[in-house]
Amino acid sequence: MDSGTTDAAEAAGAGDEDGWEVDPEDEIAPVVRMVGSRMKGWREGAGMRVVDFANAVGYGEDLVRKIERGERIARPEYLDKVDAVLRAGGKLAALKEDLAAAQYPKKIRDLARMEAQAAELCAYGNHNLHGLVQTKEYARALIGTRRPAYSPDEVERMVAGRMARHSIFERSPAPELSFVLEEVTLRRPIGGRMVLRGQLEHLLEVGRLRNVEIQVMPTATEDNAGMGGELQTLRFRDGSGVGRQDGAFAGRPVSDPRRLRIIELRYGIIRAQALTPRESLAYIKDVLGET
Repeated sequence: MDSGTTDAAEAAGAGDEDGWEVDPEDEIAPVVRMVGSRMKGWREGAGMRVVDFANAVGYGEDLVRKIERGERIARPEYLDKVDAVLRAGGKLAALKEDLAAAQYPKKIRDLARMEAQAAELCAYGNHNLHGLVQTKEYARALIGTRRPAYSPDEVERMVAGRMARHSIFERSPAPELSFVLEEVTLRRPIGGRMVLRGQLEHLLEVGRLRNVEIQVMPTATEDNAGMGGELQTLRFRDGSGVGRQDGAFAGRPVSDPRRLRIIELRYGIIRAQALTPRESLAYIKDVLGET
């Protein structure tokens, strides 16, 4: 379930240098090993030793070995260089499509799959904007606030994974999406004034989509059923669903109908207490004018 910011789960599998570590138990591991084996075959077919090949592509020898063993996921630019050095005529560069999903941490792939199947998504955030409505610049700045700090490589991997999930807005039939945002999330200048302005403009754009409702919970609101923490629910076309709320049911995702109903009831009250979608867009526009 999305937390808006990030945690260890979202960073799982992130690595250093120019490749990302692979969990041997990850479902994507066989694909990564296949790609590595194919690159090794091309290198050996060209009669190049690892040390010479590493110098030719401009990467460390250790990284080359790990990628060929399937222990690290090759970045797209690495595949381009390998293709050029081995004169593969685009055959190795084309492997980027096979690794497209592998570049994102497993938890993000799992979340994206759930969102891709959802007929309805509802989310309330009291500290951060939901990942699905974040701009790339805002997401990068937000993830960068985490302490201990992630490496630049880890940050970019998580940003890429978050942006990939935005494909939900291109689905047909479109899912119903509902977001309730605390006023503070609209005013905290994560990344600076220009990043915040871009984020607010993006919210106005997304909020005008026919299948999206964005509502604002003003700080001055006396009654707020969301004081227990952020909340999210997903409903699927077969009627099943999953939900999670901070402080409820140990903060774990739940699919039991009774527990899920409690979370959905709380979200319904939160929506009723917030500004209407029309009022909210006007509110966001006013905040943008003040920023």
